[in-house]
This record gives sequence, C-alpha cells and structure tokens, in this order.
Amino acid sequence: MTAVSDPDRGLRHPLFRDPPADAGSPAQTLPQAIPSGGVNLNAILYTGAGSGPHPTMLLLHGLPGNEQNVDLAQTVRRAGWNVLTIHYRGSWGGPGIFRFQHCLQDAAAAVDWIGEATSDPALKLDPYRIVVVGHSMGGFVAAHVVAERSRIQGVALISGVDLGQSFGDDRSMARVDENVGVSAGLHILAGTSPQALADEARRNADRWRLTNYADRLADRPVLMVTSNDGFAAGSDALTQKIRDVDGARLTTGHFATDHSYSDCRIGLQVAVLDWLATTCRYAADDPLQRP
Repeated sequence: MTAVSDPDRGLRHPLFRDPPADAGSPAQTLPQAIPSGGVNLNAILYTGAGSGPHPTMLLLHGLPGNEQNVDLAQTVRRAGWNVLTIHYRGSWGGPGIFRFQHCLQDAAAAVDWIGEATSDPALKLDPYRIVVVGHSMGGFVAAHVVAERSRIQGVALISGVDLGQSFGDDRSMARVDENVGVSAGLHILAGTSPQALADEARRNADRWRLTNYADRLADRPVLMVTSNDGFAAGSDALTQKIRDVDGARLTTGHFATDHSYSDCRIGLQVAVLDWLATTCRYAADDPLQRP
C-alpha cells in the first residue's frame, strides 16, 4: 500500500472502538428517498455521532451489488463521517429500469441531494466536504460523477471496473452474467438483461474508459485499490494516466484477494481510513478554508 502506515493513527480507532456516546446528537441510521429519473431511490444515511455538520461519503455498490460494503460504512461512520448508500434505480427491488447510464444519473442525483439536504440540521450534512467511494462498477460510476463535479473533494475506486474494457467486447455476455447472476436464478435488476447491459457497454465503450477521467481527477485525493479479480487493468491504466498528469495526491494499493475482498475486509478498511486522513482537511467551522 502507498498509504499512511502509522498503526497508532487515531483515525484507525474506529476499527475496534466505538465513539463516545452523544445523548444529545447520537449516531443514526436513516432511510431516505432520493429523487432521480422520475423515481425515488432507496437510500440509507448513516449519520455520525455529534452535532455536525460532518463530512459525508457517498458509497456506491457494484453490479448488481452483492457486496454492499456495510462494514466499511459503519467503520467510516465511527470515524465521525456520514455515509450515504443508495440502490440504483431498478436494483434490489427499487423502482425504475436498470441501465448503466441510469447509475451515472443516480449517483449524480445523490451528490446533489447531499447539497440540498443540508437545510435539515438533523442530517448533519456538510455540502463542502463530500467524497465518493465506489466498488466494482460503482468505482466507474464514482470516477465519472467526481470528474463531472469539481466541488467533490476526493474519490476512491475499489476494484473499479472499466466498463468499456470489461463489458464492451465479445466476452461481454459471459462477464455480465457472471456479475449479475441471471443464470443462477437471481432477479436483482429490473427491466434489463445481460444482452442489454453488454450492448449498452459496447455502444459507450470509448467514452466510458476510465482513463478519460484522469485529467479531471488528478488535482484531488484519489485512492485506487485493486485485487486479483481480473479487473485491475482498467484501474492500473487510470493510475498511470493520473501519474502522467500529476500523481501527488494519488494513493494506490493491491490486495491478493477476490473481487469482494472476502479475506481482506480489515485491510480494505484501513486503506480507506488512511486515505480519508488526506481529504477534507479544513476546519468545518471556518468558512474561509472552504472551497
């Protein structure tokens, strides 16, 4: 890992220690309905303890999202952050039709919601301190939405998938079915099929390359984590492009594990916690330090 390695860093305490109880403003788990594309996305906002406002992480799952990374969400909340998770439209029983393009729109809507929901102090949201973390396809979505919004302070890709590279060629059908699990009798995504998703990826392969986002990400903290899952090539290409532009704020790491980081969950959380220590450094109560 190219990351801070001090094991005594206070930000790692959330791995094994609950924060002090705050009876006046406790941590909460709040269901939310986030408008996007004419429907409401099913979402959960994990608010940190204390009055806030707190920095907020938007945590995006992959295709279809069997690994939800809830352990990461809880750890980051114990570190004093809010964490917002969403289900893209048409996934996991949510309304609407699932498309890759809809995922991009849904993530953008979630970022916009964070900015607009700051009027409710109970949600403890700071619109100036937002990072986006995405796993698998969610990593691609995270790179896209952060590249489009300069006010987002950082992005982390955990086994980020290059849709054009991974699903935009002749191997697409097998790869999509492997990730969606249609052949196993699962019905997680609505209004779509492996063929429809493969065709969408193929049509957009050139513009959805991860390397297209390098210029617009290089000036912000970026975390790139890969594993032995066969998807590393796209993330590695983006890493190199960012280094070619300016790699001063780039952190990278690799774990010898599967796509879900099944036996490296603590290591993954350490990587993210250490990276968070490099983002959102300004004081929450000092508006002169805000972008």
